Amino acid sequence: MSDIQIVEAPAGVEGSGFFATSLDKAIGLARANSLWPLPFATSCCGIEFMATMGSHYDLARFGAERLSFSPRQADLLMVMGTISKKMAPVLRQVYLQMAEPRWVMAVGACASSGGIFDTYSVLQGIDEVIPVDVYVPGCPPRPEGIIDGFMNIQKLVKTESLRRRNEPKYQALLAKYGIQ
Repeated sequence: MSDIQIVEAPAGVEGSGFFATSLDKAIGLARANSLWPLPFATSCCGIEFMATMGSHYDLARFGAERLSFSPRQADLLMVMGTISKKMAPVLRQVYLQMAEPRWVMAVGACASSGGIFDTYSVLQGIDEVIPVDVYVPGCPPRPEGIIDGFMNIQKLVKTESLRRRNEPKYQALLAKYGIQ
């Protein structure tokens, strides 16, 4: 039994010796299967992420072979764990240093909503400082949940228009966070 994932071809016209599709779909397929995640782990969710990268779950099967610890080379920010209000500007700076297109996944209850830490010093969800594309529930989430969240990011990336980032709706979302 092989662990190789067979990727479905984008919709297009097939014939003997050729395949035609739109540029959006071809680029989306390539992007979705070559994401470079930047793990921003601060607590127990980071341990579950380590298990996700291990041989039993192996996130590399889904195109995330190379973790990037440089925001300039990453296109998926995976925030895992409790984020204090003092850490919020650092998280925002990491997000801003990432090149477009970029996606964000909030992993676990703390990154999604502050978790059990309803205190003055804990950010009640990273969506207070940066836009989030996918939320992964759990405290801490199981590796299967992280993989499911990653696959949801892949679906989003695969179907996203190349022009979405220039649309007024997306620009309004970034303006809400004070991002140009």
